[in-house]
Amino acid sequence: MLFSKPSADWLIVGLGNPGRQYERTRHNAGFRAVGALAKSLGCPVDRGKFQGLMGQCTYRGQRLVLLLPQTFMNLSGESIRESVDYYKVDDTAELIVISDDI
Repeated sequence: MLFSKPSADWLIVGLGNPGRQYERTRHNAGFRAVGALAKSLGCPVDRGKFQGLMGQCTYRGQRLVLLLPQTFMNLSGESIRESVDYYKVDDTAELIVISDDI
């Protein structure tokens, strides 16, 4: 379900590197985690936007945006900033970033 206004309660970002050669590396832990979340929610993350792939869904009344930046790890901030600005997410309280460093 797409939201009528550009806002979200949560922006959940999985970090990783695009490309088949990186699929099974530890650096793609964020991609895999958000992929598993998307699958369990029935929320396809397949729309190209914000230099990444994204999906939108609602869970328990909360509007979620799931994002997989396709910019490689060192440039993922560009993709995240674009989506934070667009959805007016408070990046100190409504942004979850999943990476291999946690």
